[in-house]
Amino acid sequence: MLARKVSLFRNGRSQAVRIPKELEFAGKNVLMHKEGNRLIIEPEEQKDLVAWLKTLEPMIEEFPEIDDPSPRDIVI
Repeated sequence: MLARKVSLFRNGRSQAVRIPKELEFAGKNVLMHKEGNRLIIEPEEQKDLVAWLKTLEPMIEEFPEIDDPSPRDIVI
C-alpha cells in the first residue's frame, strides 16, 4: 500500500487536501465516506452504456400500430 503524508488546507469554508500525482484518481468524481476516524476516498464506479441498459426494467407498455408508408409511396 502506497502511503504519503500530506497537508490539509482551507478552500473557502471547506477543508481540502491535495492528492499527490502518484495517488491521483482517474475521472472527475470520487465517493467519500467516513468510517470511524478514517476518511475513505474511492473512485466512482464507471458504468458503460451496456451495463447501464442491463439495469433497466423491461417495458410492459403496448405501443399502438402506426401507419408507416414505404418511402416510394410518399409524394413530394
